[in-house]
Amino acid sequence: MPTPEELTAYVRKMIPVMAAMEIEVVEADRTTVAARLPIGANVNHFGSAYAGSLFTVAEVLGGLYASTSLVLEGAVPLVKRLEIDFRRPANTDVVARATLTEDEIARILAETEERGKSDFQLAAEVTDEAGTVVAATLGHYQMRRF
Repeated sequence: MPTPEELTAYVRKMIPVMAAMEIEVVEADRTTVAARLPIGANVNHFGSAYAGSLFTVAEVLGGLYASTSLVLEGAVPLVKRLEIDFRRPANTDVVARATLTEDEIARILAETEERGKSDFQLAAEVTDEAGTVVAATLGHYQMRRF
C-alpha cells in the first residue's frame, strides 16, 4: 500500500491543480483516507477557504481508495455526484476524512468483479484545526471496469 507521501505525489502529478492547491494526503489505509488543504493557497475574497477548494479536497477522497482498498485491475472509482453542505467558514487549514467499512469494500469489489461496476456512497467531513466540521459531503461513486 502506498504511503500518504507517495499518494500525494501521485495525485499532484495526475491532477495538476491539486499541486497548485497544495493538497496533501495525510492518511491512507484500507478503510480511511484523509487529505489536508492549506488555507494559504485557497482563500476567497472574504479570507476564508474557497468553497471550490473545500469541495475538491473532499471529492478527491473517493479516488484515493483506488490505491488503498478498491484495488481491482482495470477498474477505478468515479464520482457521479457530490453533495456538499457548507456549515461554517473555514479560516484555518482543513482536513477532509472519509471511511468505508470492510463489508462495504468487499461488496464493492465483489459486485465490480461480477457486473463490471458497483455504486457506493462515501460520506466525508471537512474539519478545521479546532476540529469544527466546516463542511460535510455525500459522494455518489461508481467502481467501474474499463
